[in-house]
Amino acid sequence: MKRLFDIFVSILGLIITLPMLILVIFLVWVQDRYSPFYIALRVGRGEEFFRMVKLRSMVINADKTGVDSTSKNDNRITLIGHFIRRFKLDEITQLWNVLRGEMSLVGPRPNVKREVDLYTDDEKLLLSVAPGITDFASNVFADEGEILAGRKDPDLSYNQLIRPWKSRLGLFYVNNRSFWLDIRLIVLTMWAMVNRKKALVGVSNLLSKMGANKELVEISKRENELIPAPPPGSTQVVVSRC
Repeated sequence: MKRLFDIFVSILGLIITLPMLILVIFLVWVQDRYSPFYIALRVGRGEEFFRMVKLRSMVINADKTGVDSTSKNDNRITLIGHFIRRFKLDEITQLWNVLRGEMSLVGPRPNVKREVDLYTDDEKLLLSVAPGITDFASNVFADEGEILAGRKDPDLSYNQLIRPWKSRLGLFYVNNRSFWLDIRLIVLTMWAMVNRKKALVGVSNLLSKMGANKELVEISKRENELIPAPPPGSTQVVVSRC
């Protein structure tokens, strides 16, 4: 049922958003006359690589700087790129990956190899399912760019502040996944576009009802400042990506 739902929604979504996508694709191309698409190599289910299709929001060769995490004030983001990221338009093109079976509508977000190489044994369970466009963590950390803004080392800050909880939320999804949970997360994701505060309340309530531990429920509310924490399966806070 999940796969059939993925196929139906991805086809419908691509058809509905096609006029808007054509306009944005044109605007991205006009700004520098380069391809409006960014093909991002990601690690998927079973540690298999796949090429994730995104609307390009950064300057050409931005990925060659060696920085994987992107803050809101990253100077690699183009003018139209800020618009794309603000409304998450780069995720619409990922419906193509869903249609191809490389991704699902709901699942842990796919990561780059350099980040996957840092996974603990516990975190490797995230690779047992198809990566998704949205999940618990996508709602809780939709403001990732703001969290990392002004950080001296965005990649290290990501591993200290976001990864520990993003992975825990992803593992909670993997261990409790169901078709009806997917529907709820999709509804919460759409609701977050209208009112993120209420969507976060919905996420925390859902986690609580499903038996998530209190710490995870509290983090999902995003009411307190994030502090460095170890990733699941480790007792040490990440101090280096080497």
